[in-house]
Amino acid sequence: MSSGFLADGSTVLITGGASGLGAAVVTAVARAGARPVVLDRKPPGDGVPWIECDLADTRAAETATRELAERSGGLDAVVTAAGIDVPGKLADVPGETWDRIVAVDLLATAAVVRAALPYLLASRGTVVTVASTLGVKAVSDATAYCAAKFGVVGFTRALAAELAGQVGVTLLIPGGMRTPFFDDRDDQYRPGPDAALNEPADTAAAVLFALSQPAGCAVRELVVCAQEESSYP
Repeated sequence: MSSGFLADGSTVLITGGASGLGAAVVTAVARAGARPVVLDRKPPGDGVPWIECDLADTRAAETATRELAERSGGLDAVVTAAGIDVPGKLADVPGETWDRIVAVDLLATAAVVRAALPYLLASRGTVVTVASTLGVKAVSDATAYCAAKFGVVGFTRALAAELAGQVGVTLLIPGGMRTPFFDDRDDQYRPGPDAALNEPADTAAAVLFALSQPAGCAVRELVVCAQEESSYP
C-alpha cells in the first residue's frame, strides 16, 4: 500500500474480526480486493486467515500479530475493532472483569499496533483504532469502558503525532451499532427496541474510506453515529 491506497492484495489485520464491526470490516476489506487477516477468540467466516488469541493477554497479542504478519508477507493496515464491556457500578463489577475490559479495549490496541509497527513502517501503511462515543463523553455504570475508550482517544492522537509522515493514523469514534456487543447484558443496559443504532456495514465503510486515502492525506478522526445518537455530546 505504498501508494497510500487500499490496493488489491493489500493485507489488513483486523482484531475482533469474527463478529460485529470487525466482521463488517473483514467483509468490506475483502470486497475491496484486499486481504483480511484476523485476531480473535473465535474463527471469522469464509476461511479468512486467523490466529486464535485472547487479546487480554497483551504479550500473546503481540506474538500473534507478528505471526500473522510473517505468514502474510507483511501488513499494509491494522484495524483494532475488538472491544468488550460489562456495564455496572464500579463497586459491583469484579476487579478482574474491570481489568479485562481495559486490557482488551486499550492495552491490546497498543500491543497490536506496537507489534505491527515494523511492518507498517515498511509498507507506509495505516492504523485505524476504534474508540467510541463513550471515549469523548462519560456516563454512569461504564467506568472501565470509558476509561479504556478515553485512553484509545489519547493513545491514537499521540500515535498520530509520533508517526506523522511515516504511517497513517485514524481515530474512529463510532456510536452504537446493531451488533452482538449488547447481547449478554442485563436488560437495563441493553438498547431499547426504538434505539437509534447504526448498521456495522455503514461504519465499516468509514474504515475503508480512511484506509483508501492517497499518500500524504490523513483522515485523523471520524465520528460515525446515527443522526439521533444520544451518547455523543
